Amino acid sequence: MVRGRFITLEGGEGVGKSTQIRALSAALTARGVAVVATREPGGSAGAEAIRALLMEGSDDRWDARSEALLFAAARADHVARTIRPALERGAWVLCDRFVDSSRAYQGGGGGITDADLLALHGFGSLGLLPDHTFLLAVSAREAERRLAVRDAAGADRMGSKPADYQARLAARFAEMAAAEPERWRVIDADAPAEAVTAAIMAELEAWL
Repeated sequence: MVRGRFITLEGGEGVGKSTQIRALSAALTARGVAVVATREPGGSAGAEAIRALLMEGSDDRWDARSEALLFAAARADHVARTIRPALERGAWVLCDRFVDSSRAYQGGGGGITDADLLALHGFGSLGLLPDHTFLLAVSAREAERRLAVRDAAGADRMGSKPADYQARLAARFAEMAAAEPERWRVIDADAPAEAVTAAIMAELEAWL
């Protein structure tokens, strides 16, 4: 059986990853592709339990090292129980965040070295990387507008990070995309959602 494709969407808060995962899942399913749509942290029973620890509470509940360990543990369970089995049976996995988010949040935002984060990933998830990663890039003003709508009832721990942290995230994501152009594609996510979906599908067309 042909191995499935592993596609991830990355970016800061309010860029529209969840919206695009749903749209891409529908578009690929319509093309006859078996799709597993998932997210991080989460995507398996164990990882969802860890998600509650990570996403709830005050901003200072965990420091960057604790967050990195929790995310790595959640990802290890997610990979073992959801992602690898889906890929092995030929499904395409669409994931809202993966290890690159740890590299941005706990790395660029929290100061943990990339080597340490990748070492954790190598041990916990055997170094699995996506076939293709799409960075959804939005202007600061547009992200702020979207977050105001999304978080009207209150932000989670990641959404409540301060502006300087969010700026470091954006810089780190851009840096990673520039360093690995064969894996990453940067998508202008200020555009209407339908245009963003079309741009991503155009990049995936060669595999369909």
